[in-house]
Amino acid sequence: MGSQLILNNHIANDEWQLIEPPKAQEEVKKQAGKVVIFKITGEASLNQDQIEKTTFPKSGKIILPIQVLLHHQKALMDRIAKKEIGIWIETHEEINSFIDKIDDINKFSLISVNVRKFADGRIFSIGNMLRMKYKFKNELRAIGDVLRDQLFFLKRSGFNSFLIRKDRDANDAILGLTDFSTPYQGAVDQQKPAWKIIKR
Repeated sequence: MGSQLILNNHIANDEWQLIEPPKAQEEVKKQAGKVVIFKITGEASLNQDQIEKTTFPKSGKIILPIQVLLHHQKALMDRIAKKEIGIWIETHEEINSFIDKIDDINKFSLISVNVRKFADGRIFSIGNMLRMKYKFKNELRAIGDVLRDQLFFLKRSGFNSFLIRKDRDANDAILGLTDFSTPYQGAVDQQKPAWKIIKR
């Protein structure tokens, strides 16, 4: 199988290693008798034991869960300066819970947003917020349950990088970026609405 990474509208080799924390037993949550499939916004992703036991290589480009990054931030200053450290956030993690602990978000050349289930639309809001409110200028990558049908809208929300699920065809998925020719509404990728751009 070839690369599953789409970067700036092309299939690209992935230079980054995603660092996964140790698994923890998750409590099954129910609401109105049904299992809740999404974590609640603001809910903690990792416990302290997971944060402390997450290991990663001493060299190379790595993507760390935000809580692991914050735990090791001082020790990683040189690697951050060398653009070797990326951030991994979950859709239920609030950006304002960690943004003040990072001097400059643009010192990170990559932020990955993990969507555990394609139906979790919070990833679109996060993309918009990172680009528009926090002015993140570098690679913004969607990872997890990322499907072809979402790519066009993820791009509109500010994502320029997509790691396609291993059971899907990245060459087919990339076609989703051109499913529509002229979007009507303004968004991150084209802030003026179509009616202001199209000459009559």
